Amino acid sequence: MQRSRERKQISSSLKPLRTTASCRSQPAEDPYSDHPQPTFEECRSVRDDLLSLHGFPQEFVKYREQRLQMGLRESHILPNGGECGEKESVLDGLIRTVLSQNTTEVNSERAFGNLKCAFPTWEQVLAAESKCVEDAIRCGGLAPTKSSCIKNLLSCLLQKKGNLCMEYLRELSIEEIKAELSHFKGIGPKTVACVLMFQLQKDDFPVDTHVFQISKTMGWVPASADIKKTYLHLNQRIPDELKFDLNCLLYTHGKACKRCSNRNVGGLKKETGDRHCPLLAYRNHRAAEK
Repeated sequence: MQRSRERKQISSSLKPLRTTASCRSQPAEDPYSDHPQPTFEECRSVRDDLLSLHGFPQEFVKYREQRLQMGLRESHILPNGGECGEKESVLDGLIRTVLSQNTTEVNSERAFGNLKCAFPTWEQVLAAESKCVEDAIRCGGLAPTKSSCIKNLLSCLLQKKGNLCMEYLRELSIEEIKAELSHFKGIGPKTVACVLMFQLQKDDFPVDTHVFQISKTMGWVPASADIKKTYLHLNQRIPDELKFDLNCLLYTHGKACKRCSNRNVGGLKKETGDRHCPLLAYRNHRAAEK
């Protein structure tokens, strides 16, 4: 009873993220259409339990505020001039996400900062020697691969649009954005999903290694599922209005909880990873049903 009251109080502290017709995901094929998890109730309950444990992750607060602001503006509650902070450009966000692949957040942020410091504009990055770009981002790992991806992206974008700007994506549907970004070599589904959710404020559900591991442990996908099929299934099962909060919290929990990630605790204080994991109850309940 006490836990139920706590969940209700925590849930009420988050205003629901408004979903508009332009942001709603288009129907896609679900590879596990006969797999009934996760349910709406389970998604909401897990969101509330993780929020109670971690609070809302500070690193994602600015993106949540932008989503809330967009909903208020579209409801004509907020004047068009109202802003809650500078919005990151789509191109900046895309390249930041490319640099975050297969490395830590600290190293990827350092790599992005070094790149912007060495080359203040994307035109300068495109004109620079590949070796110079690699040197700037080397601390993020896979420097030759990421440098090639970035320069190819910029080159193709310039040829396609005549300038190095991707703000036009804000006017497209989710499926149109996916189709558009899939034309760029090295830009995979997870990167696209992250840009959709963070820079474009669309309702999508990226699946990284943390989300993937927890989803399998929780029985949200079959044991044989891969990341691609997990992404397709969860985007069908998880309600749009819960996707952003739940994704941010699962990612944060995966970094913190040794039981869920099967990794050493990183990113949060060690004692956070040693607390009782609230997802254990769901796993036990699922196991008892079998």
